[in-house]
Amino acid sequence: MNPRMRIFVQLGLAMGLLVPVALAQRPPAPVPPPSNPPSGPPSRSAPSNPSNTQPGQPRGDLVMFLIGRVATDDGTAVPRDVLVERVCNASVRQQVYATSSGDFSMQLGSMNDSNLDASGDRSSQFGQPNKVDGTGISRRDLTNCELRATVSGFLSNVVSLVDLAPVSSTMDVGAIVVHRTTKIKGMTVNAAAYKAPGDARRAYEKGIEAQRKGRLADARQFFEKAVAIYPKYTYAWFQLGAVLQNLAEKEPARTAYTHATTIDSKFLPPYLSLASMAYQAGDWTQVLNLTNHVLDSDSLQYANVTGYIVDLDPLDYAEAYFYNSAANYKLNRIEDAEKSGLKAERLDVRPRFPQLHLLLAEIFARKNDYATAISETKIYLELAPHAKNADQVREQLAQLEKLNAPLPNPEKTDQK
Repeated sequence: MNPRMRIFVQLGLAMGLLVPVALAQRPPAPVPPPSNPPSGPPSRSAPSNPSNTQPGQPRGDLVMFLIGRVATDDGTAVPRDVLVERVCNASVRQQVYATSSGDFSMQLGSMNDSNLDASGDRSSQFGQPNKVDGTGISRRDLTNCELRATVSGFLSNVVSLVDLAPVSSTMDVGAIVVHRTTKIKGMTVNAAAYKAPGDARRAYEKGIEAQRKGRLADARQFFEKAVAIYPKYTYAWFQLGAVLQNLAEKEPARTAYTHATTIDSKFLPPYLSLASMAYQAGDWTQVLNLTNHVLDSDSLQYANVTGYIVDLDPLDYAEAYFYNSAANYKLNRIEDAEKSGLKAERLDVRPRFPQLHLLLAEIFARKNDYATAISETKIYLELAPHAKNADQVREQLAQLEKLNAPLPNPEKTDQK
C-alpha cells in the first residue's frame, strides 16, 4: 500500500468516528430576548378634557390609564412601531406606540382622546404620564371600547374592555397578541386559529405570559385549557409541545406537536420541532421526511438563493437545512447532503451550528475535494476550539493536509 493510500484509509476511519460525534451535538437553543424594563412612554401627556367627566361622576369610577403589552404568538421579539388603538363604537379614538419591549400605556380623558394622536411621544418616562385633574373616562363609557394592535405583516387579536376590572384608576388589559401573516406568501393560511373563542384566546395569552416568565408548569395548564376549549387551536398545541419538551416530557411533547400538524399542515414550526426530536433520537428517515416537508413548503424560495443572506424569519431554515443534510449523509445520499449543507451554511450567518462544517468536511473529503474539506475543518475549529473532539479534529486536519499536498515529481526524485 502506497503512503497516500494509507493516509486516505486512516482519514476515512477517523472521519467515521468524528462525524457521529459532531452530529450528536445538539444545536444551541435560541436565547429568549431579555425582559428589559420599559424605557419610553406610549402616550403624550396633555391638558385635561373636562367634557369627558360628567357632572357628579364619582372619581372612583373613572379610569385614567390603560396599561398592557403587545406579544407575538410565536414568542419572537415584538416588531418596531407597533401602534395600539382604542376603538369605541367602531371609531378609532386614541393611538399610542408600544415600547421596544412591547409595553404601552394610554392616558384617558386628555386631549389625546378628543384629537387622535399617533405620535407616541417617546421622550418622557414610561409609566409616569401627567396626572391632570379632571382626566379619565367612566367605566360605563369604556364598555363599548376595545383595544387592538396595528403593525405591518401581523394580524392582531382584540381585547374588549367590557369585562376588565380596573385597579384604582388604572386598568391592566393584559396582552394583545399579534399573529404573523407575511410568512405564508402566496399560500392559504388555515383560519381556524383566528376562530378561537375568547376564553381559549385568554388562556393562550396567559400561557404565553407564563412561558415568557419561565413559569412552565403554569404555562402548561393555560395551554392545556386553551386546547380543551378549542381543540383546533394550532398555535396553542405548538406552544404546549414546546413547554412539554422543556419539561423533558418527550412523548407528550411529540403528541402535541403532531396534533398541531394534523390541524394545519402549512404551519411549519411543529414540523421543525419534531425533526429536532428525531435528530436527537437518530431516526434519520423521520428527520428527512419532516425536513423535506418544511423545505418543500419554502414559500420564500430559500432554495433559489445562491448568496449569503440574513434570515430574519422566526422559522429557522438554517436549522431545517442542517437536519436535512445530516439525514441525507447518514442515509448515504451524499449529493443531497452537500446541497442542503451548503444551503444551511449560507443561512447560518450568525453562526450557530459548528458541527455543520465538520459534516461538510467529511462530504468533501469523500469527493476527494481535500482543499474544501480542510477549509471547513478549520472553520469548525475556529467556532469550537474547545470541543470534546477538538484534538481528534486537529489530527484529522493534519491527515487532510497530507492528502492535499502535491505529489513528488518522479524526475526530480530520480535526479537526486
